[in-house]
Amino acid sequence: MRGVTSGHRAPSGRRAIGLDIGGTNIRGAVVADDGTLLAEVSERTPETSDGTTMTKILLGITQQLHAQHPEVVAVGVGAAGIVEWPAGLIRWAPNNSYRDWQVRAELEEATGLPATVDNDANVAALAEARLGRDRYSEMVFLTVGTGVGGGLVLGGVIYRGPSGRGGELGHIIVAPDGPRCGCGNRGCLEAVASGTALTRMGREAAAAEPAGVIARLGREEEDGVVTGHTVTRATELGDPTALDLFTRLGRWLGIGIASLANIFEIEAVVIGGGLVATGDLLLDPARAAYREHAYATEARPVVPVRVGTFGTDAGVVGAGLLGLEHAEDRRVHAVPPERATR
Repeated sequence: MRGVTSGHRAPSGRRAIGLDIGGTNIRGAVVADDGTLLAEVSERTPETSDGTTMTKILLGITQQLHAQHPEVVAVGVGAAGIVEWPAGLIRWAPNNSYRDWQVRAELEEATGLPATVDNDANVAALAEARLGRDRYSEMVFLTVGTGVGGGLVLGGVIYRGPSGRGGELGHIIVAPDGPRCGCGNRGCLEAVASGTALTRMGREAAAAEPAGVIARLGREEEDGVVTGHTVTRATELGDPTALDLFTRLGRWLGIGIASLANIFEIEAVVIGGGLVATGDLLLDPARAAYREHAYATEARPVVPVRVGTFGTDAGVVGAGLLGLEHAEDRRVHAVPPERATR
């Protein structure tokens, strides 16, 4: 486990522990109500990510942070998968092995702190809508990384549906005859506009051009295989095949954005996630495809597509804010920090 690191500012106001469960890392942070991260802990996500294993990791992270900041008043969690709201029960996740995981109940029992649990993209959307450089009451948030997640902010609040299972924006169908998604369906936005999609397309390109730049760079990778990172490296060398793959990836993302913007009257589309680091390489074709497929542009504005404020911190910041927003609703008997794990 990585040691605790402290932030540079010490704002006033309430503080919570935010936990962001990702496919690669589990991050925890003490989050102030202005979004400042005061301390952080992270650990690699285990390959066997069942509920029992994950609870032990979350409690270990929480114990470290609570011991350093005993003033925290709540815990918020963002996790991939279908989260039953407000019960804090994670029913299912496409890329993790936890099922029917009673996250909220287990955290509250062990820590004595009120806990709130939501989908990871929802909490990231909350951070961007509440504390981003532009504040929005009506917003679509898409996180483009290994997969595609999404959150809807409607009327100033996260849209979850009656039981928390709504808002699966990464699984709108944009290419029904397209590749199979990790969820089992074909042609989801995630299947054609994610880091996983870029890796798949890169490997197909390398197989078609064994002497090409992508194939050569793939052989230089640590595991000797092409990844999305390989394709990105190839674009930096001006490889036309790699540039074309990003154009295709961005176009699919733009088609998904247009579909969502045509349904909802929103103020902006905010993009987060690791692939945003590629900047205009991804966003230029996405914006072009969005404009191409936008509905009734003479009567409805084509809203801006903007990069998120918090980058990869959006999940942990939003989880902390979620905990603070619902702390009073979830107040339970306090347990001293040294008893935060069993």
